[in-house]
Amino acid sequence: MRHPDEVLFPGEKPFPILPAVDHYAGSEKLMRKALQLQNELGPIFDLTCDCEDGAHAGAEREHAEMAAGLIMSGDNRHGRVASRIHDCTHARWRQDIDILVSIAGARLPFLTLPKPRGAGDVRAQIAYLREVESRVGLSREIPVHVLIETIGALHEVWEIAALPGVESLDFGLMDFVSGHHGAIPGSAMKSPGQFDHPLVARAKCEIATAALGHGVVPTHNVTTELKDVELIRNDARRAKNEFGFLRMWSIHPSQIVPIVEAMRPDFSQVEQAVAILATAQDRDWAPISHEGLLHDRASYRYYWELLARARATGMSLPPDASRRFFPSVPAGETWTSGN
Repeated sequence: MRHPDEVLFPGEKPFPILPAVDHYAGSEKLMRKALQLQNELGPIFDLTCDCEDGAHAGAEREHAEMAAGLIMSGDNRHGRVASRIHDCTHARWRQDIDILVSIAGARLPFLTLPKPRGAGDVRAQIAYLREVESRVGLSREIPVHVLIETIGALHEVWEIAALPGVESLDFGLMDFVSGHHGAIPGSAMKSPGQFDHPLVARAKCEIATAALGHGVVPTHNVTTELKDVELIRNDARRAKNEFGFLRMWSIHPSQIVPIVEAMRPDFSQVEQAVAILATAQDRDWAPISHEGLLHDRASYRYYWELLARARATGMSLPPDASRRFFPSVPAGETWTSGN
């Protein structure tokens, strides 16, 4: 039986299937706590070690070395611990890449590039990343996630999304609002203003559309709410259902599970996806009829990506579906296209 990846995306770049949450931690203590939680819950969220805001001035080298050591530690059981480096205007961004790639390049799932002023900044950082990968003999190219948090980056977001190596576009709400010099009120940094203010809503729509148009994952900004679980869940639900985001940042462990739950596909859709894909696979991906409706490769692609996202959020699948579609992925692990 042929796997969906072999049949449904010939000659195309597979769409990345990433965990629904990107959790940020700045200090070693918080990184280790988050890593412990990841090992308890499984790889339903990524952990990003923050070498930008997390590093004290003058201690950037030590902070990057600590993060690289954590990525390479035995506690990193799932290989989903990444890092954010300094922006292109900071004197230490090259040092960040040197340290992280030379020590932990083999296990880095991605690097996040903050505050680009436009596509040129992203190109410069990716070019240096590739140079360092070559220098240390790394046999793979590390994907990059780009933070869209300046007006200039938003203006060139389609160009940024098209750059080779970009895997995710992340919206940086706080810096984006601040960059408007008071023209956007502070209420737009939290809900409901972050969804209702026209300039912010426009930015989210543009980022999500550019990302999806280039086969890149759109990642939503943080919610500032730390205690109200239903508000956190609703923010994630609105980000997904109204703006097309497939992933969201977390800045506190209490936010992780509500976001995952909101981003998780509806179980009835997952059941439907399993039934359609199993029948299609048995018929070697020819058109089929299911419950009186015609399905072909267009709908197969939709249901396959839905099923892969469900698996990435930790949903349990029927044994037959796991055997058919995720044979090389142990129970509890995250599927990424190409496994």
